[in-house]
Amino acid sequence: MSETLDPLSDRACRMTHAYKTGIELSETIRDGACLRAAVSEATLYTEHLEDGYPEWHPAPDSFRGMLRLFIYREMTDDSYRTLETYQELAEPFGLDHVPDEAVLSRTWWNRFDEGGREYVTVAAHFVVKEIHDHGPAVPAVRPKEEVTDSNSESTDDDEQDESGSNEFSDEQIRRTTRLARDHAFDGFDSGRAQNASYEDTQFFELQTFMGMVGCGTAQGAVRFQFRQGKEYGPHGDTHLRAVKQFEPEALIEGFDKASDRLLSAIASEASFQRPVTAAIDITTIPYYGDLEGMSMVSGMQGEEERAFKFATLSIVGENIPLVLAVEPIRESSAWDRNPPNQVHRVVRRLVTRAKEYVPVETVLCDREFDSKNVYQTLSNLGVNYLIPKRINSTERKVIETMDADGQGVAVESASVHLESGSHSMQFLYVPSTNGEGTTVFATNLRVGPEEAESFCRRYSRRWQIENEYKSIKNDFLAKTSSKDYRVRLFYFVFAVLLYNIWRLTDFLLKAGVDGEMDYAHVLTAGECVELIASALIPPD
Repeated sequence: MSETLDPLSDRACRMTHAYKTGIELSETIRDGACLRAAVSEATLYTEHLEDGYPEWHPAPDSFRGMLRLFIYREMTDDSYRTLETYQELAEPFGLDHVPDEAVLSRTWWNRFDEGGREYVTVAAHFVVKEIHDHGPAVPAVRPKEEVTDSNSESTDDDEQDESGSNEFSDEQIRRTTRLARDHAFDGFDSGRAQNASYEDTQFFELQTFMGMVGCGTAQGAVRFQFRQGKEYGPHGDTHLRAVKQFEPEALIEGFDKASDRLLSAIASEASFQRPVTAAIDITTIPYYGDLEGMSMVSGMQGEEERAFKFATLSIVGENIPLVLAVEPIRESSAWDRNPPNQVHRVVRRLVTRAKEYVPVETVLCDREFDSKNVYQTLSNLGVNYLIPKRINSTERKVIETMDADGQGVAVESASVHLESGSHSMQFLYVPSTNGEGTTVFATNLRVGPEEAESFCRRYSRRWQIENEYKSIKNDFLAKTSSKDYRVRLFYFVFAVLLYNIWRLTDFLLKAGVDGEMDYAHVLTAGECVELIASALIPPD
């Protein structure tokens, strides 16, 4: 009889103990304790758990304290970087401090074995389900649907296979991450001499590590050498010199090749829907240095605010969220002679590149792209568009008429006539999603008044980009104060690439699971970056 069916086996005992911890946690929370207090008071059963660090290991963190911290994390789904900021958890959980994200990641994958991770997951997920099913409401607790597909309670490996469980072994995750990694990095070539001291891959590895721990080049290189050996990784100055070898055009070309390879890995998957809905947006990376010679730094709304700007095109909606194209933005500024930004040209380059990999059906943009040139550019590219319009005097008059007539929705036909072409389009006046006032959208699709409001709800898909940018900047973007734009562009493009690898890894892990595709992630961004870094290290 297999170990999972033996009631006296170590695993059966661990499962029982995990449920006992979960039940106690649920009851404590139900009695009015806050989440932190409940976790700090819960009974932990460690008789059948192995501490992967021997007694002589220099790690100062208590094994029980780390168990409590990870149970808390598994209930909230906080990222490692977010968790590191919650230093108030340290004392009640029995820790001197909450470790940084690199230590947290190593603890999860190295200090905890599969039994330890299973104990944490089963206990925490039991509490999540209990709270959502029976209360009380705890805002910090993750959504129930993120844990309901987990069959960690199953006691039979054969039953897990037959039921299509979303539980994956460490080796499955590592293997799939390596596959995703192999489809992304080959498109980049610094053009350095073949007899250079370090291969490009070693710089990618260091860059990954820096993004993972959220530090700058000098500190990252030192910490990386301490981890891998002084002779293994490049010095910080060497890293920056290598990064500057990547010309901006070559970087964008390398990213495009990576996008093509990433999509080729999922081309045969039926759950990847075609054609796609894409969203275009612009994100900013703050800049606080001198402006002399910094032509790529743009002004912001605040008089003193400055930033680098990057436009991206991403797949959104009911599909795998990937960034298909990146484009640096060069704005005109009071301190230089940059020409005004022709945003429709940025749109043309992004959509043209994206269409090389997937058929693009609809493009969503925000108000920054509200212009006739953008409308016509998208029409010329043969794609549909849905773009919120700025409210000017013409729109105000229509809204005033609607209010006077008690009309909630209106559709106005219009047309665009430019040297680059012309097309028919419509303005859709619909109630704002926040319940206040009227929002106006521009589209080149024929939409009737009875379907205008439901059609405009498609725009809500664009807000996936906000979470996308948050993850790119918080989980994958290494820090730098460099004034060299090549460094800034490399850091951002590489962070986007790591984000794509994370999403592709998640997709590939789930693609073989029967049932409807669920895009709640299997592994966190921090865990994926740790695996990418380890996969880049050549075997002994």
